[in-house]
Amino acid sequence: MHRQNKQTLVEKVDVIIVGAGAAGLMCAIEAGKRGRKVVVLEHANKPGKKILMSGGGRCNFTNYHIDPANYISHNPHFCKSALSRYTQWDFIDLVKHHGIAFHEKTLGQLFCDHKSQEILHMLLLECESVNAEIRLNTHIEKIEKDSDHHFKISSSRGHFHCQSLVIASGGLSIPTMGASPFGYKVAEQFGISVWPTRAGLVPFTLHADEKEKLSVLSGISVDALVNHEQIHFRENILFTHRGLSGPAVLQISSYWQPGETITIDMTPEKNLFEILKSDKKAYPQKQLKSIMVDYLPKRVIDVFLKDIIAEKKIADISHQHLQEVADIFKSWVLSPNGTEGYRTAEVTLGGVDCDAISSKTMQAINIPGLFFIGEVLDVTGWLGGYNFQWAWSSGWAAGQEA
Repeated sequence: MHRQNKQTLVEKVDVIIVGAGAAGLMCAIEAGKRGRKVVVLEHANKPGKKILMSGGGRCNFTNYHIDPANYISHNPHFCKSALSRYTQWDFIDLVKHHGIAFHEKTLGQLFCDHKSQEILHMLLLECESVNAEIRLNTHIEKIEKDSDHHFKISSSRGHFHCQSLVIASGGLSIPTMGASPFGYKVAEQFGISVWPTRAGLVPFTLHADEKEKLSVLSGISVDALVNHEQIHFRENILFTHRGLSGPAVLQISSYWQPGETITIDMTPEKNLFEILKSDKKAYPQKQLKSIMVDYLPKRVIDVFLKDIIAEKKIADISHQHLQEVADIFKSWVLSPNGTEGYRTAEVTLGGVDCDAISSKTMQAINIPGLFFIGEVLDVTGWLGGYNFQWAWSSGWAAGQEA
């Protein structure tokens, strides 16, 4: 029987980018501008899924106040170069160029006036303008480096040969969006170390007794100052049926380690003891709890204050006890049980070791042609557009070289 050997067809391109998220699309645009033939391989059925869901569907695409100090990394200097060369102002100019209306919400956070689809559409239009192709539903099966330092990629939708391989596959947060450890495995394949990963910007869970005590507060939000060792965040905290969330809690979660405590001030910028002393003079016959409702939600007061003192007339409460009451709300020491994990985390802490990567080009120092960008790297931003800006800046930096 005569058997004909068919040679496997290999598509030759200049740049393969794995991942059609924020960083991958930005890199594709920039590499394409340089005349490079770019193909983006994405395992999902749509590009930019996390872009679409971000910011409650309005995409918190950057922040007016981007600074390297807003990022967590074992190499805190690594992010400086990319953030200074492609800034928030550069991305804002791109957004304005495409006529996308946006607004500042709080603390410099910029959101689309309408839908996050506008940011994704802008990126896809830019990709199209430089002939960068996006192939969806593509699963990478094997990556090899050949003798001339190029890469061979075997995928569920064909074989590729490229000079530059850019890993923009993201981290482990929100597995329902298709998150996977793919990028970390590629790093390890090429001898690049990976810092242990954990969930960041994630709600806390509580120990059983605290969870039971606070369960009646589910849905209540309080303006608070949340402290952890050398850092603090002033924003809302939100009581949930599982524990504690809200912007200030999400922020502090990226710094918190299991076993540590956090301290919460639920009346920030108020000297509650002095206020209560003043109220004692002004309203001696009022019950303590009826005075406290001017400063905190009634249900919070009911949970944190014992009935005996809450129902006393303030005139009958000593200054020492008023100080104790103030401390309850201004110095609530909480020992979280843990976090909700990657299921609800907005980002992944840890990742590809930045010491092995050029901060200027995002290229692996010892593996020419291999790049890592975005969340897969050990760079994690604060809540509020910082992680998108890292995606834009690192993607831009790699696109100048890949």
